Amino acid sequence: MSTLNSSGILHSSPYSAVSPSPCKKGTFMSISKSRTTNIQNLQTRVFGDELELGRDLIIKSLTGTLLKKQANTIRPGRDSADESADSLVLAKLYAILEAVADRVEMHKNIGEQRKNWNSLLLSSINTITLAAATMSGVAATTAVGSAPVAALKMSSTLMFLAATGMLLIMNKIQPSQLVEEQRSATRLFQQLHNEVQTVIRIGHPTDKDVKEAMEKVLALDKAYPLPLLGVMLEKFPSKVEPAVWWPQQANDSSHKTGSKSNGWSSKLEKDMRSIAEVLRIKDEAEYLRLGGKALKFNKLLAISGPFLTGIAAIGSAFVGSSSHIGFLAAMLGVVGGALASIVNTFEHGGQIGMVFEMYRSNAGFFKLMEESIESNMMERRENGELFEMKVALQLGRSLSELRDLASASSSSNEVEDVNEFGSKLF
Repeated sequence: MSTLNSSGILHSSPYSAVSPSPCKKGTFMSISKSRTTNIQNLQTRVFGDELELGRDLIIKSLTGTLLKKQANTIRPGRDSADESADSLVLAKLYAILEAVADRVEMHKNIGEQRKNWNSLLLSSINTITLAAATMSGVAATTAVGSAPVAALKMSSTLMFLAATGMLLIMNKIQPSQLVEEQRSATRLFQQLHNEVQTVIRIGHPTDKDVKEAMEKVLALDKAYPLPLLGVMLEKFPSKVEPAVWWPQQANDSSHKTGSKSNGWSSKLEKDMRSIAEVLRIKDEAEYLRLGGKALKFNKLLAISGPFLTGIAAIGSAFVGSSSHIGFLAAMLGVVGGALASIVNTFEHGGQIGMVFEMYRSNAGFFKLMEESIESNMMERRENGELFEMKVALQLGRSLSELRDLASASSSSNEVEDVNEFGSKLF
């Protein structure tokens, strides 16, 4: 039929004065047949896709219905009041989730800002100090009593005084340590964000989950405050202590659920006690010792920098005096400024404050693990095997390595005799 129509069209076309040859007719017929076949294949494919889509929708509908029936079978006593309570708990958790996400962004942005403070203040103070030392040296080589000498002396003195004031402020706030604090806060708030998401995804959260999440948020806010004035963490404490960013709970033996094993055994409890002892005596104590050394070195540098710029300011003020005094003044101005730049670069370029904060946070991590082990052994909130696996992952060990560490600690007379630390990560 299509062939006849095609022939008719060709004969009646105003552009064809001559009848087409048999060869052209055959070619046109084959093209028409192939087009018809393609259209039929396309219709068949579309029809098959529609059937597949309809089948998937039916399967999803049936699956959802079965899951709802199963949930009603598992929880036959659920009524509208219980569902409303669950919805309220979920709403509270989502509100906490939004607040935590906002804090992650705030601490991240402020950390970037304070990182810029450290680099900009370091370069500015070093530039001012070296420029003042250069002026002091030039003044010492200029003829005494001339006008340029007085201008150079006054300029270098003012620049040394400005550098001294800026150094005092910079050493007080320790920008590199502030950056590390915000970096730790960002990581911990992100970890809390993931924990709340896990609670929501597992399902059936309770008011206890909401309370724990709120306490963790407030504890982190207290451990890593955003403002500088009034609530800033002490940068030079008299005693080095681990950082604490989790809510403190009083140990209460009445919470112990001795009748429920929950995957705990006497051997597992013994192993966990041994591991907690290793973490306290080996890992935590080592990082507190290193933190103490970093703190002492940082104190020395924080005092030396402003002292040297102050001495250089005094020396530059007496440049050009009598022979002996002028020579000593020039030495103080030039050498004092150069040494001050070196000390400042060691302290803030080397980020000694950040190193101290890192050691303090690592000690806090091991303290948190010790308290977590003790509380879980007492309350048995988590399954024993699951908790053992978590401890092994946090310490960078396999389960067999963790048990070997516990047995080595138990067999030794003193924990100090154990040849290795608890953690293999840091």
